[in-house]
Amino acid sequence: QVQLVESGGGLVQAGGSLRLSCVPSGLPYNWYTIAWARQAPGKERDFVAAIPVRGGGSYYADFVKGRFTISRDNAKNTVYLQMNSLKPEDTAVYYCGAHNRGVTYKSADYWGQGTHVTVSS
Repeated sequence: QVQLVESGGGLVQAGGSLRLSCVPSGLPYNWYTIAWARQAPGKERDFVAAIPVRGGGSYYADFVKGRFTISRDNAKNTVYLQMNSLKPEDTAVYYCGAHNRGVTYKSADYWGQGTHVTVSS
């Protein structure tokens, strides 16, 4: 059974930081990429960042470059999204997903349930 479990969301003031975690399990791939996406109320889901878990560079949406960092800890089977300098417009449900396409692919085959991030002004 495929599972992607996100954690780390919460309420933070503008300018603050949060670190989201994603733990995948049961994926039917030997090689895969973990992607983060977010969905604000009333809006479509937008790609945020992605990283291959077996090596290789990461890829970011333009609106998070310089503020968000995606990383992996293979020993812990965890992918992180470090979010700094948060803005109220970053408020959304953040999802992690998995796929076995290239790192620039902006969707996923499997998604987690999401974690809520609220940034107050």
